[in-house]
Amino acid sequence: MIQPKIADETSRLKAVILGTAQSNGPTPTVEEAYDPKSLEHIIAGTYPLEEDMVKEMTAFEKVLKKYDVKVYRPEVINDYNQIFSRDIGFVVEDIFFKANILPDREREIEAIQYVIDQIPAANVKRFPEDCHIEGGDVIPHHDYIFIGTYREDDYSNYITARTNMKAVRQMQEMFPQKKVVSFNLRKSKVNPRLNALHLDCCFQPIGENKAIIHPNGFLEEEEYHWLLNFFGKENVFEISKDEMYHMNSNIFSIDKNVVVSEKNFTRLNTWLRTKGFTVEEIPYGEIAKQEGLLRCSTLPLIRA
Repeated sequence: MIQPKIADETSRLKAVILGTAQSNGPTPTVEEAYDPKSLEHIIAGTYPLEEDMVKEMTAFEKVLKKYDVKVYRPEVINDYNQIFSRDIGFVVEDIFFKANILPDREREIEAIQYVIDQIPAANVKRFPEDCHIEGGDVIPHHDYIFIGTYREDDYSNYITARTNMKAVRQMQEMFPQKKVVSFNLRKSKVNPRLNALHLDCCFQPIGENKAIIHPNGFLEEEEYHWLLNFFGKENVFEISKDEMYHMNSNIFSIDKNVVVSEKNFTRLNTWLRTKGFTVEEIPYGEIAKQEGLLRCSTLPLIRA
């Protein structure tokens, strides 16, 4: 049996679902692109190869196991992208939520059903179909739940808008004891430097009281300032538009003082070490071409 438990992003990780790049399928067509960064690489002929992505995910799994984390992997579906397990589910407190994702990706949830079946049925929930929500937009933080959304009237025009306000309100109802704070994210179908696909593409808490933030990922400046005040300017590492493009905010915490980061994030990794973090550097630049990185590839089930 698995008893899910997630109160924040940085407590000691005990169990996680790590996606897989096995049998990832052929390079998508332009019409099949889910996000502007993948689209950019499809057009340029630089879309990542399965062999390279498998190597990157193997390196990630090795680090997780080094810290005695129980790692589950999805059942492999032939010719199907199953890298970003964060999109398809998430845990808040003791509840595992099946995400309401893009319909084309529903099979990804079926591939982790063997894990979900080990969780008590009373602890597994799914919102009504019109409540769109993906795990990359949900960041539990002790008494708070931070949620990325898109509040503009043209929500339905954006394949990059993944979580709506109906889902935010459902979370408020489910966790009345928590402060649910939503953030209106900048969306673009064509420019990856102007697209915060999920909240974790422009913000992530790390350690006890620190955070990585990209100011321009937020449509409303006061919401960015709210986060800045919440963590304290001296505890925030601000990333540039290019650093957001390369997914600098999408690293992954194994513990309060241990993070897994991409080896080319030189400025960030240096800052982390000056703040006392152990930084486990791995190559993840090929997977980053699909507008997702380390946090996107994981679905934490239990943190101590």
